[in-house]
Amino acid sequence: MRVYTGMDPRLPLREVAAHARRAEAAGFDGLHVAETVHDAFAAALLALEHTERLVVRTSVALAFVRSPLLTAYGAWDLARFSGGRFQLGLGSQVRQNIEDRYGMPWSPPVARMRDYVGAVRAAFEAFRTGEPPAYEGPHHRLTRMQPYFNPGPDPDTVAPRILLGGVGRAMCALAGELADGLVTHPTNSGPRWLATVARPALAEGIARAALPRTVELVAGTQLIAGPDRAALDAERERQRRLFAFLYSTPAYRATLDLYGWGELQDRLRVMVRRDDWSQLARHVTDEVLDTLVPMAVYEELPALITERWGGLADAVTVPLPVDPADDARIRDVVLALR
Repeated sequence: MRVYTGMDPRLPLREVAAHARRAEAAGFDGLHVAETVHDAFAAALLALEHTERLVVRTSVALAFVRSPLLTAYGAWDLARFSGGRFQLGLGSQVRQNIEDRYGMPWSPPVARMRDYVGAVRAAFEAFRTGEPPAYEGPHHRLTRMQPYFNPGPDPDTVAPRILLGGVGRAMCALAGELADGLVTHPTNSGPRWLATVARPALAEGIARAALPRTVELVAGTQLIAGPDRAALDAERERQRRLFAFLYSTPAYRATLDLYGWGELQDRLRVMVRRDDWSQLARHVTDEVLDTLVPMAVYEELPALITERWGGLADAVTVPLPVDPADDARIRDVVLALR
């Protein structure tokens, strides 16, 4: 099982290099770079510049707020710069964020993502050959690229692998059909969701693909790890607040429905509409939290992960310790999972 780690989305850019070096020294296969308050490509560049082995993946960069050509330029640059260690994770985001936070138009995400990935790959091929692209889809048209604007020809650079962030069944199936991998959201990474929704949908997509293919399923695991019980308890309360925020989003309700807790999402959504953020977490009971966000000290973590995700995921995400003094212990976890 491959093991990736992430990064606090609010980590200052000046601290990204040190974080990436710690992840590499701890033996992780790769680093996931989210896109919330920083540009994911900028943070990925810093991580790649200061590491030698680590795979760095946007997880996920938001597709529909960028033109596919701009995304392709950035991804190609990072792939060349790193000698192939960069991977492009793309996600759609929810409608309200696209329209009201980014000020961009919305359209049904699965069909648009299909078109978007096609356009990005057409740009990659243009960069490889030096020839202009010839891509025309329902949302994107790439047919013009004068030599002055083409970074190719570059037959030696391998196009970055493309992974999709997916929550719903249709997006998971699309990942199986045309992407190199699927990264599940923390809210839909539990074993029950992977077994009943993500895995079957991925298989459907793979069956639709023109050629046989292997698709990596990366579980964006939501778990709590620490050196001792006191650390676990402190992190548990932070995760309770994060849990309440995440599950207030209607798009993430499906996991709650699997357990019969759908009404929790209704309550959380009402509070968010009132801007009542301070009381969100009190609605998340211990039963809900313990079921969906398990916790373990580092020595018990490999057994927990293997029990929950073994056989369901090809890779998992595990948090880097808050205290660098615990990095040796997380390295033991990574080695045990492999």
